[in-house]
Amino acid sequence: MPFLPVFLWTDILIYLLFSVVLAAIFYIRRYPHLRAPWKLVFQRKRGVISIMILLCYVTIGLLDSVHFRQALNTEKVGDTQHYSTEVVTLLDLVLMPLRQQVEKTYSAPFATQLFVREMQQSDLGTLDYDYPKLLYGGSHLSKQQDKWFDIRNTIFLSSFLALLIWFLLSFSIAVFLARYHAMSLRQQIRGIRLGHLSYPIRTILFMLLVLLLFAFNLVGLSVDYHVLGTDKVGQDVLYQALKSVRTGLVIGTLTTLVMLPFALFMGIAAGYFKGWIDDVIQYIYTTLNSIPGVLLIAAAVLMMQVYMNNHPENFVTVAERADMRLLFLCIILGMTSWTGLCRILRGETLKLREAEYVLAARSLGVSSFSILHRHILPNLMHIVMIAIVLDFSGLVLAEAVLSYVGVGVDPSMISWGNMINSARLEMARDPVVWWSLTAAFFSMFILVLAANLFADVVRDAFDPRMQTVQ
Repeated sequence: MPFLPVFLWTDILIYLLFSVVLAAIFYIRRYPHLRAPWKLVFQRKRGVISIMILLCYVTIGLLDSVHFRQALNTEKVGDTQHYSTEVVTLLDLVLMPLRQQVEKTYSAPFATQLFVREMQQSDLGTLDYDYPKLLYGGSHLSKQQDKWFDIRNTIFLSSFLALLIWFLLSFSIAVFLARYHAMSLRQQIRGIRLGHLSYPIRTILFMLLVLLLFAFNLVGLSVDYHVLGTDKVGQDVLYQALKSVRTGLVIGTLTTLVMLPFALFMGIAAGYFKGWIDDVIQYIYTTLNSIPGVLLIAAAVLMMQVYMNNHPENFVTVAERADMRLLFLCIILGMTSWTGLCRILRGETLKLREAEYVLAARSLGVSSFSILHRHILPNLMHIVMIAIVLDFSGLVLAEAVLSYVGVGVDPSMISWGNMINSARLEMARDPVVWWSLTAAFFSMFILVLAANLFADVVRDAFDPRMQTVQ
C-alpha cells in the first residue's frame, strides 16, 4: 500500500459525529414540525452567511482528520514495505507547498527577505550585514522592484478565475431553481435579482462570490509568497492557521458531546423530581463550581502528561501522543463545563412541570418517562441548541487561554493557542513580529463570530416565545 491509515480517537469521534449529523438531517426532513424551525434558519440572511462560513471551517477540519503514514521507497521488489513515522493528513497534501517551503527564520507577510539581518558574503567576496533573500518567498522574481507588480497581476488573474467560476455556479443554480419552480430562466433570474424568493439566494450568491475571491487569491498568492509571513523556525504562518482549525473544532464539538449528557440528565431530573434528587444534584454542581476550573483542568492534564511520560510504549507516533492529550483535555473540559447548562435546564424544567399539559398528563396516569420524553425534553431543545453553539464559541477561546498558560494541547500540535503562546515573546521584539498573533486572532474571531451569529438565528427560530412575538 502507498499509505498506512492511522485512526486517532478524535478522528473516529469526529466522523461518528458527522454521521450522526447526516442521519439527523435525513430524519428532520421527514417531519414538517421539525423542518419548520430549520427552514426559518435558512430564510435569514445572517443564518446563511454564518452557515457558509462554518461549512468552510468544517471542510478544513474534516480534511485534516484523515490521517495516514506514507510508504517509504524500498530498494528491492521483495523487501518488506516500511512506512514513515510522520503522520500526515489530506490537508497536508493539499497544502504541501506551504508545508515544505520552510525558511530560515522570521519573514514578514509578502516579504522577499528575512526579517533579521545576518552576516553574508556578497558576490565580490566581501562580508555584508544585510537582509538575506528568502529561499522560496519571491524567489521567482528577477528584481525585488517587480514584487508589487507581480502581486497585482496575480490578484487580477485569480479574481478573474473566481468570477468565472462564480458565474458558472450562479447560472447552474438559476437553471436548477427555474426547473424546480417550473418557470422560465429569465423569470427566475429576475426573481433572484429582486429578492422575491422565500430563501435569500442573493445573499448566498454574494457570500459565494466573496469566498471564491478570497480562496482563489489566497491560493494564487501563497504559491509564490508567504502571505502571512513565517515564524521563528521559518514555517509558513498561513499553514499553521489552517492546521489549527481542526484543533479548535475538536475542542468545541467533542467537549460539548461530553458535557451534554450530564447537563441534560441531571438538569431535567433535578427540576422534575425535586426532593432529595434535586438536593443531591445541586450539591454536586455547587461543589464542582467551587473548585477553580483552571486549576482542576491543569491538575488533570498534568496527571495525563505524567502517565504518557511513564508509558511511552503505548504511543507509536507523536501524533497519537498529542491526540490522546487533546482527547483527555476535551473530557476534562466537558466534565467541568456542564454545570451552567444544568442550572438553566433545572430552572426551565421546574417551570414546565407545572404547565397545564404536564399536569393533565400526570392526572391521566402517564408515566414520568413518557412525560419527560414527550413534553419536557422537546420544550427544552431550543435552550439546548442555543447553549451548544454558545458553549462551542467559549470552548474555542478556552483552548487558546489554556495553551497560553501551558496546560492546553500538546506543544507538538498546531493550534491557535500554541500560536498565541509562541507569539507572546515576539511582541517584545523591536521591530514587533505581529503576524503570528494577528493570524491566530482573526482565525478565531471569524469562527467565533460566525458561531455566535448562528446561535442568534437558532434562538429566534427555535424559541416558541420568539415566534409568538413575531
